[in-house]
Amino acid sequence: MASPIGVEGAQRPPALPSRPSGLRRITPPMLAAHTTAEQFDGTEATSPGQILAAFKAAAPYLGLRPTIVHAVDWLFQFTRPQDWQPGARPIVWPSAALQREALGLGPSQAKSLNRALAELRLVVMRDSPNGKRYGRRDPRGRIVEAYGFDLSPLGERQAEFQAIAEVGRAERAEQQALRRRATIARNGLRQIMETAAEAAIGGLDWQTWQAEAARASRGLARLPSLALMAEAVATLEHVQKVAREGLETALAQRQAKHAGPVDTDPKGPENRPHITPTSQLKNPSGTVMASDECKSGLAGGVEDRPIRRDRGTVLRVTPEDVVKLAPKLRAYLHRPCPTWPELVDAADWLRHDLGISKPLWGEACITMGREQAAIALAIVAAKPPEHFRTSPGGYYRGMVTKARAGELNLARTIWGMRSTARPADGRPARQ
Repeated sequence: MASPIGVEGAQRPPALPSRPSGLRRITPPMLAAHTTAEQFDGTEATSPGQILAAFKAAAPYLGLRPTIVHAVDWLFQFTRPQDWQPGARPIVWPSAALQREALGLGPSQAKSLNRALAELRLVVMRDSPNGKRYGRRDPRGRIVEAYGFDLSPLGERQAEFQAIAEVGRAERAEQQALRRRATIARNGLRQIMETAAEAAIGGLDWQTWQAEAARASRGLARLPSLALMAEAVATLEHVQKVAREGLETALAQRQAKHAGPVDTDPKGPENRPHITPTSQLKNPSGTVMASDECKSGLAGGVEDRPIRRDRGTVLRVTPEDVVKLAPKLRAYLHRPCPTWPELVDAADWLRHDLGISKPLWGEACITMGREQAAIALAIVAAKPPEHFRTSPGGYYRGMVTKARAGELNLARTIWGMRSTARPADGRPARQ
């Protein structure tokens, strides 16, 4: 009889049978599942529910499709706690017809699913002599004989599943933190760009920063590793930081350019004589005076209040007059007769509701002074929405531009608004 050893000394593979046997073909991953199952000798420390929970927690990080997870979950319905104790073997034997009906599968789909379960080292197929699944239990419920799905690999891999789930949860938490940082950086950069556009700040490399941020953001959630994702987020944050520093520098330079001389004695000497300016408004009856209610509630009356100036003329406007001009300010005041600092703070809140940006408000305070900036904002708030060609913010920017050029006359604007509110007989309208 010829030897199976070839010329080169290598043993030849066995000859294939003349006809297929119809038995299940074994693949290398299935052999690995058999090895894993043989290593499992039962456990008393955990229950079947804990083993299933460990598997389901790790499944998303193993990349298992929902069909696989659902199939394993369904198989665990047929196992009992005593099947997992030392000396036992956790085998379940639901029929093929029952499996197809419960999982909604056809015959070919069920076969493919069972092969996938075995090749993923989740189960081992224990075949009976006649190829059918069946089993018997003794009066105490212990398995005496069984052929079907051996769930031992799942029990042997419980610690592996727990470690995978723990690492996966940590990576997911880090991914979520990186996504939040990326969102904050993108929103911050967008805010910086909008502020720069509104303030008409040029001379900086805005387009390059925007393009670099877009490249870093592209496909951020689909990057294959946390290291690449962290690198992209760091790039976004760096671009935001550089753009913010550029904006801050540009605004500081603009403020320094338009800042007026500093009054080293804002309160004046203790015994300075009172000097009445000679350049009054052309129409004194148009000046706005305080109400009697507020006069009685203030020490020294309205005459003790500082007088606002507008282009060299005396602008006799008190804080309560500004509130009458813009009733929307009342919502941000704590009392009906506010001081100028309180009115300025209320105007800062109101400008947010009007859509006027913080940088524009700061520029107005530098250009006009805080009180006149508040008066100008009150004028904007008193206008109806249809008055604005673009927006209240655009209208307010126009006032700031005129003030910088020395062309803004708040006294004339207030007089015009007061004149419009008078009745036809020319008498002042009742408040």
